[in-house]
Amino acid sequence: MANITLGGNPIETTGSLPAVGSKTPDFKLTATDLSTKSMSDYKGNRLVLNIFPSIDTGTCAQSVRTFNEKASELADTKVLCISKDLPFALARFCGAEGLDNVESLSDFKTGDFGKDYGLTFKTGPLETLLSRCIVVVDKDGTILHTEQVSEIKDEPNYEAALKSLS
Repeated sequence: MANITLGGNPIETTGSLPAVGSKTPDFKLTATDLSTKSMSDYKGNRLVLNIFPSIDTGTCAQSVRTFNEKASELADTKVLCISKDLPFALARFCGAEGLDNVESLSDFKTGDFGKDYGLTFKTGPLETLLSRCIVVVDKDGTILHTEQVSEIKDEPNYEAALKSLS
């Protein structure tokens, strides 16, 4: 379980992120076209999983914008922006912002992604939403880097995530 804060107030998650060097857990997430996506859909690509509570907050929206900008420079890499937002909200945001270098996916149907990755909020006002995390995965599905952002209002360390791909 990760101990993080929201405005300095402690919040717990359901577990801990998968370990660097381990294989990434499979997932079934809903794309903005309502199709189901899993790890096998990204075989042969490096992945940056940008995970956050809701696209409707400033920090979450900024992380999607920043990774969209950085993703255009990354070869064989997909940036997956993952939350429990409805696919319609994710599509609306990316469409309005003109963001086409990231892919938005939702864990709204089952919440299994958050449970399997150990990052669902267990306590606090955002209980059941996904905490702010980064998971970077190589082409073989091995985890290269993780970050559980300790203060949920803070942005992730973009440079550390991207550096793990070099």
